[in-house]
Amino acid sequence: MNPAKRAFDLWTAAMITPFVLPMVLVIALVILIKDGRPVFYGSERMKTPTQGFTLWKFRSMRVDPADRGVSGGDKQNRITAVGGWLRRRRLDELPQLWNLWRGDISVVGPRPPLRDYVERFPEIYGAVLQSRPGLTGLASIYYSRHEQHLLARTRSADETDALYARNCVPRKARIDLMYQRNWSFCFDLNVVRKTLFSSAR
Repeated sequence: MNPAKRAFDLWTAAMITPFVLPMVLVIALVILIKDGRPVFYGSERMKTPTQGFTLWKFRSMRVDPADRGVSGGDKQNRITAVGGWLRRRRLDELPQLWNLWRGDISVVGPRPPLRDYVERFPEIYGAVLQSRPGLTGLASIYYSRHEQHLLARTRSADETDALYARNCVPRKARIDLMYQRNWSFCFDLNVVRKTLFSSAR
């Protein structure tokens, strides 16, 4: 990773940790009281085309041992009341601060993909994952709402997978590669600003 980018990541993590940590503790307690254990949900994601890591979130769904793939309409009935509230505000992603400290992800970059899609689309992700995955990115700003709307109509894991692979993977990759070609420190700051603005709406 670019040393300046990593330095920015560590500075950001140091600045936000005192504010995020109390929120993490409160949310964890609410989930524990309302929905029980586990409080956190870990999912394998890829930081390079060959290297995986565990991405952490607050658990927002009822546990299903057969769970697989991205979230679509087929999983809507598993989202808890607390989980739905967290998701609408992206607060379920707060535990990813740990991944930022570890260097698994950067502040800005493509959202880390599941191993299955990296292995199925090696040419796409071989290019996209030249950039370290991020907490947020251009695709998060400009495509995530459309993706949620698109996948909300699916009724099975297979249907969600097919729609995501056909529509979302190539479109998000184009946006991520646009970011990669135009990267600069000021560009990252602008992405962070737009992310905060969109989250506040």
